[in-house]
Amino acid sequence: MKKAKTGGLGRGLGALGLGKDALTLPTDPPPEEKTETAAAPAGVPAQLSIDVIQPNRFQPRREFDEAALEELRESIAQHGILQPVTVRDIGAGKYELIAGERRLRAAKMAGLTTVPAFFRTANDAEMAEMALIENLQREDLNPIEEAHAYQRLLTEFKLSQEQLARRVARSRSAIANSVRLLRLAKEVQAFIANGVLTMGQARPLLALETAALQREAAEYIQEHELSARGVEALVKRLAKDPNALKKSAPPKPEKKPDLFVREAEERLTRSLGTKVRIQTGREEGKGRLEISYFSAEDLERLLSLLTVSADGAAKEDKRAALRAFSKQKFTV
Repeated sequence: MKKAKTGGLGRGLGALGLGKDALTLPTDPPPEEKTETAAAPAGVPAQLSIDVIQPNRFQPRREFDEAALEELRESIAQHGILQPVTVRDIGAGKYELIAGERRLRAAKMAGLTTVPAFFRTANDAEMAEMALIENLQREDLNPIEEAHAYQRLLTEFKLSQEQLARRVARSRSAIANSVRLLRLAKEVQAFIANGVLTMGQARPLLALETAALQREAAEYIQEHELSARGVEALVKRLAKDPNALKKSAPPKPEKKPDLFVREAEERLTRSLGTKVRIQTGREEGKGRLEISYFSAEDLERLLSLLTVSADGAAKEDKRAALRAFSKQKFTV
């Protein structure tokens, strides 16, 4: 996916009276021991108790990388928070986060009780806009998260695409194309969000009328590693004949059952206590492993089994290495 341009996004903040100066970090950060829960003047940072900060209801990000959060936690533990979070006063001694959710989460993980905070006066629409702009500037959103954020601003706050485009320094066509992604089947949206499909591969699928056909095409694209032009040609075929893939698919040669694969399926099924299926791929030594679960509790049970097994295997490997090391003879 082509990276979002960030140079012009300051215009969105400027429209709210929040230009670059309003976001400039203080040269002398407030002392760590000072804790304030009363709102400071706009633009002035203060130490604020983490317990009085509520999450941003308009946060466009839906996924937070755990590894990246852990790295940020380590950095905060060593150096503190270098850039204050931004909050608004919602009364009764409580504050709502506008920007800085990763910093706030990492600060909690690091055991901090206070964080430096800027105070802003903002209504719901301005707050949603600032949260979106911050994530766009950092290029933190995947295409589907970005599309949902645009859609929310358009519907909840009655903005036109032209108004939204001006506020976030995007073209109207960019806004329209982004929001159109939400018309794709949920499974296809997940492929885009996870980076399995590129935007060039995904956009042509909008021409297909049904979610089932979009899913079928998306799986075909992955299996055959089609380019954007290849996808366009595929979509034209499917638009003329929705059953084109079924008709053109060559009959699959009968594969002799692989005894090793069948035995592996049975062993995994017994071990995990659920249905396990192994599909061999076209290339030697490659394939797909499917583990079925039937409830949230069943999934949690499987996660516990798999992670405990992995941790146990790692510990056993370490013990084996230590035993081998202890048996070596050394000459002094």
